[in-house]
Parts: sequence; structure tokens; C-alpha cells
Amino acid sequence: MRAKIHLESALKAVLADKGWEWPEKAVIEPPKDKKFGDMSANVAMMLAKQAKKAPRAIAEDIVEAMQNDPYITGIEIAGPGFLNFTFAPHFWWMTIPTIVGTGEHYGESGMGHGTKVQVEYVSANPTGPLHIGHGRGAALGDSLVRIMEKAGYEVEAEYYINDAGRQMLILGSSIWYRLQEVAGKEVAEPEDYYRGEYIIDIARAVLDANPDIFDKPEEEAVEICKNYGMNDILEGIKEDLKAFGVRHDVWFSEKSLVTDGKVDETFADMTKTGMGYEKDGAFWFKSTELGDDKDRVLRKSNGDTTYFASDIAYHDNKFKRGFDQVIDIWGADHHGYIPRMMAACEAIGHKGQLDVILVNLVNLLRDGEPIAMSTRAGQFETLKDVVDEVGADASRFMFLSRKSDSKLDFDLELVKQKSMDNPVYYVQYAHARICSLNKKAEEAGIKPADVKPDAMSLLDTQYDMEMLKLLDQYPDYVEAAARAQSPHMISMYLQELASTLHRYYTNCHVLSAEGDIAAARLMLLNCVAGVIKNGLGLLGVSAPESM
Repeated sequence: MRAKIHLESALKAVLADKGWEWPEKAVIEPPKDKKFGDMSANVAMMLAKQAKKAPRAIAEDIVEAMQNDPYITGIEIAGPGFLNFTFAPHFWWMTIPTIVGTGEHYGESGMGHGTKVQVEYVSANPTGPLHIGHGRGAALGDSLVRIMEKAGYEVEAEYYINDAGRQMLILGSSIWYRLQEVAGKEVAEPEDYYRGEYIIDIARAVLDANPDIFDKPEEEAVEICKNYGMNDILEGIKEDLKAFGVRHDVWFSEKSLVTDGKVDETFADMTKTGMGYEKDGAFWFKSTELGDDKDRVLRKSNGDTTYFASDIAYHDNKFKRGFDQVIDIWGADHHGYIPRMMAACEAIGHKGQLDVILVNLVNLLRDGEPIAMSTRAGQFETLKDVVDEVGADASRFMFLSRKSDSKLDFDLELVKQKSMDNPVYYVQYAHARICSLNKKAEEAGIKPADVKPDAMSLLDTQYDMEMLKLLDQYPDYVEAAARAQSPHMISMYLQELASTLHRYYTNCHVLSAEGDIAAARLMLLNCVAGVIKNGLGLLGVSAPESM
């Protein structure tokens, strides 16, 4: 935000003049209580040891040195030495040309300095349709990619296809069982299989495509079922994600880790660094060196590799592709796996370069009543069903309305309501309201004012200042969301901005205002509409012009 940038620059100039270095723990931010001004700084508190003076005395020196700042109208010392700053109205008016001048690029920054980041998300086993829980992770990952790119990172989005291992064998066996039933054969029900109706549909499709399948050995028939089912389900997943507005740049096959020799390559690297060793015919990860309670087997004595082995090889491959930072988005039930994966990344030479974001459960409700979800039992509300019923916009906004590691109640009936109690409607309506106002203004022959000092000076009420200050904070929210890897911060900002807009509209006449004030206020509200559209775009949500 401009206020933070200006204040930090001014304070650094004062400190440099006095021979003091900028404290590492100095913080500049808006105060929680607006009565303390526009910005607060703890810099005097952090300088006490360096300057060998009491914080309040340091604060007094800073106040005296900044008396002639043309943009600051007041500086107060609070408590032992906190500094509270109030900016002049003409400083806030300059928010308008900043927004108008940058347009859709408002909020962009170089914070990421082009750092190469990979975000891997969804990565659901291709054993069934995506459910609503996958939808929350999809919205989170896709929005995070958008936000981090806005903040100057070079980001690649990836989906890890779990096309190897036990779950795929169960999928093949499940389809083979249902295929035999469809063909009228009497077969015993397996103990463990996928029971959803979609398995029966796939079985019919396999039989149509392979009428001679019963002439083949059962092992080959099951393999045909597995491959057909996996490809069919994966295509469905891709279609559902596309309809949900979710982007993936790379679809990475787990099976390729073995076929391309990536697992063996990683094992060889771990052996060279002393983090891997052979014992009793098996290959082990020396995880006790990194705080684990026991070493972990990666390849069993029978030659089979573990899930952990694939995960290590996969992350090794990520870093070898040149990523500086890797972000994994996992379900909350994987919480206990994080330390082990962090240790593995350290073992392959990438300590501190892996971040894991956990996505908590989504409780799907209808009129307050829970809807059971279980992929294996075939009882679930698919993401497609939810999006078809309530729309991608409402779904994404609700998924991103709270921090990802908190539980979320998603009531299908409540989300569909067109009322101010529905957060996505509340924000989208704010944008549509301004668009409607522009149409009425055009009919009345009123045009938004040109961005000039005389027009901006007419924005002098407390509501104008409140709006301008909040608009100025948007770039900071983008950076904060990227830094914390928390898209819900943008959702929270947009709800506050919408609330401020609705309050403004209630207290300030726009089209009926006297003289040139109507044009000036229309100019301001168009800036609001632009920022709302900008922020909704980071969430992957549209900004309708009418509702």
C-alpha cells in the first residue's frame, strides 16, 4: 500500500540521518482501532538497544524530524513509544490515479522476484469422480496460483496422477467384478471394491469396447478394466476441473517415476549422501538422522517399492525440474505425514523448500441436514453435482471464505440464496450495483469525473476517506495472501470492501449529489468496482454486471 511505502521510506530516511539501522523486527501496519490514525509503527520500540535511549525519547526524535512531511498531518506517541500516523486527505486522493493508471494490474508486485514455485493440488486417485472435498482443495490451489503470480512469482500448477499402487488394482478388480455381473455371470462379491454406480457404467463401456474380454486370462482382463477405468475417470476429472475454472499446467504420472528410472535415480543419490542404505535385501531411508523414531523402508526385500519411496522420488524430480519452492496441498488426514516428507526433502538436499497446506473436511448439508459422502461405498455428492446446482462462483467463494485448515459447513440451500446473508452474492452484488449506477448515470447524462485534483478534492467526507484507505490496502492484502499462502484473506478483504461500498451508498448521495460531486463519486465507485473485479478474479469468481 502507498501509505506503508511512504511511511517506511520516510522513517528510514530519519534513521539514516541519525546513524541508526532499520530494525529487523520493525512493523508498519494499520492500527486495529481507527481512532489511532491511519498507520502505526513500533520502530522506536525496536531501536532502544541500538540507540541507547528510551523508546519514548526515540519516538520524540522521530516526530520532530518528520514535522515537515507534506503528506502526514499528525503523529502521536502512544504508551511507551508506539507511533501513530494520520495522513492528509490529498495523500488518499492519489489512490485514484494509482488504480486508474494500473487498471487490471493493480495489486501486482515484485515480491516474488520471479522465484520458481510449483503448486501441486487435487491429485485425487483416478478411482472415482471428484467430490466436494476435492473441490475445496481445487479452489484453494487454483486461487493460490493466481495470487502468487500476481505477487511476482513464476508459478506452475501440477496434478499428480496416482496411476500405480493398490488403489488402481482395486479399481481394476471392481470393474472386472461388475463387468461379469453385467454379462450375467454369477461371481462372488469381493471384500473390498468400489461400489458406486459409475463402476457399473464403466464396466458396460469396457464390455462394449472389448467383447472378447472373457477369452483373455483374468489377469489381462483386470488390467484392461483398470486402464480403461483410470483413463475414463481421469478424463471426467479433467472435465470437472475445467468446468470449475481450475488450471493445471502439468499432469504428472506416478507410474512414470518407475518406468523412467526416477526412483532408482533418487535411491542412488541418497546412497551417495549417506541417507540411504541396503539392509536385509531392502533399501532404507536413514530417517533417524533427521529425528524420526526409526529408519523407513523404501524398497522391500521382494523388490516392491513403498508409497513413501514414490513420494520421495516425486519430490526429488520436482526440485530437479528447477523449482525453488514446492507447495503441496493435502487433505487434513495427512497431517502426520508432513514431518516425514519434510525430512525426506532435507535428505535430498532441499531443506525448507517444501510447504504443505492442509485442507480440512467439508460438511455437505442440505437445509441443515448432512449428506453422507464415501467414494468406496458409492454415496457421495460429486463436485460436478454441486457445481451444476449452485454454480462454480458460489462454490469457489464458499470454499475460500475460511482458512483451509478449518472445517467448513457447505449448505447447498443457503449457498443458492440471493440475499445479503450469502457472502458471494453480497460481494458480487456490490460490483453489479456500481455497474447499474453507471447505466443510470449515462441515462442522466452524468459522466465519471476525469482524474484531476479539483475532482478528487470533492471526495472529502469520512466515507470517502474510509473507501480510499481500504482501496489503498488491496496490494498489501495480495502480498499477505501470497506470503501466508492463504487465499481466504482476499475473500475477507472483498467482503469488507463490499460492506464499505454498501455503507457508502447508504450515506452518500451519488447521482443526486449537487454540482460536480456526482461525477467525482462515480469516479471513486468505478475504482471500487475495478478492485472488486480484480479480487474476485484472484478467487476465480466472476464479477457480474447485473444480478
